[in-house]
Amino acid sequence: MADKAEHKETVVIGAGPGGYVAAIRASELGQKVTVIEQSETLGGVCLNVGCVPSKALIAAGHRLRDAKDSSTYGVTTKDATIDFAKTQEWKNKSVVARMTRGVQGLLKKHKVEVIHGTATLDNNTTLRIMPPGPQQFMSTNTGQLITFDNLIIATGSRPVEIPTFPFGGRIIDSTGGLNLPEIPKELIVIGGGYIGSELAGAYANLGSHVTILEGSPSIVPLFEKDIVAEVLKSFKQKGVDVVTNAMAKKAEQDDKSVTVTYTVDGKEQKLTADYVMITVGRKANTDTIGLEFTDVKIGAHGIVETDEQGRTSVPNIFAIGDIASGPALAHKAFFQGKTAAAAIAGKPETNDYIGVPAVCFTDPEIATVGDTQAEAKEKGLKVKTAKFPFAGNARAVSLDEAEGFVRLVYTDPEGTIVGAQIVGPGASDLISELAVAVNCQLNVEDVARTIHPHPTLSEPVAEAADIALGFPTHI
Repeated sequence: MADKAEHKETVVIGAGPGGYVAAIRASELGQKVTVIEQSETLGGVCLNVGCVPSKALIAAGHRLRDAKDSSTYGVTTKDATIDFAKTQEWKNKSVVARMTRGVQGLLKKHKVEVIHGTATLDNNTTLRIMPPGPQQFMSTNTGQLITFDNLIIATGSRPVEIPTFPFGGRIIDSTGGLNLPEIPKELIVIGGGYIGSELAGAYANLGSHVTILEGSPSIVPLFEKDIVAEVLKSFKQKGVDVVTNAMAKKAEQDDKSVTVTYTVDGKEQKLTADYVMITVGRKANTDTIGLEFTDVKIGAHGIVETDEQGRTSVPNIFAIGDIASGPALAHKAFFQGKTAAAAIAGKPETNDYIGVPAVCFTDPEIATVGDTQAEAKEKGLKVKTAKFPFAGNARAVSLDEAEGFVRLVYTDPEGTIVGAQIVGPGASDLISELAVAVNCQLNVEDVARTIHPHPTLSEPVAEAADIALGFPTHI
């Protein structure tokens, strides 16, 4: 029982991408920082059960796929197999554990105090910390009482659960999907967005037969049709079945399988698989931390209302990452964490980005930043597009990955780059150059006259800029 409050200068709730980066930057700016994290490990969902481990499984799937069939290169292998237990051990120990230790070391280096427990707000300047574990905050007279000068809330999000598909057994969320004990022969994925499509591709490469049930007319529906077409082509080659406009109704499971009932065009159908993974979205973690006892304003879908520095309606409380407006992306949280820490230090930094890059690690990869042509026109901009295919790029052809394209969206006649879309090899890395172009409002000529090394996957960016100028070289 706590009877006396301990005072802290700057407190950060959550040690995920936004929280730990905010803590480091706040320390660098001279603040005494305390991080409160409810799990045993640091790094949040992204590092422990999200971005990082999913990319490890995707990488393992690519290695197995290449080992089984590299005949295009004249390479023949026999009986390539996978020890999935060893794959999971590598993912958990050599990748995830290594990165979490890295975060721990960084916080220690910057003299950030770390408290493991669940934080709940009492008011605008006070919170209580319950020890780690399943305990619920029950009384205002329990827990460790903390008062603070400044607070950064970075509590992230959690998977949305469908009432008729309660998590448990063979009905799993993305966390369960990343930690399966074996490669399923049959896997059903409900929800074909970023997470569902990435993990569907990973398990297809690992040898599963995957069926995606997507409620909308398209998988990864936030991307344009010609981009999605490249992913669908790859899924078809892998044997992935994609069912759109499918409404999942219920699931029945036993100790060996799960059967999903769904409808398409009003017709009821059933599928049986080893597991069904639910990836229909995420919910902001703002409903369990006591915000109702503060003056912090919360908008639609539990998103906290903030200004351009991340400051909430309470001047000493900031919100960043998945609980703040904008896409729920780790790199957005990184940026917002740095801005909030700077704002507390009295610096004029703001979240002044024009475009946040988004990446989907499907086959082929998708990456975008800024506006599509349609979005730019909705804003009243007069724009044109220029597209260069990877089929015209020597490096992509030599990798036998010549699918996809780079597209620039630019104003007419000024040529200012306001958006870009990439689908193809290395898209996740290539988008950074175009993120700079969008956020610095560069002209297509700036990109075209920047020498890109040859032969590399970056050349299509310059080639697209050449097309925009009316001087195509390799097409």
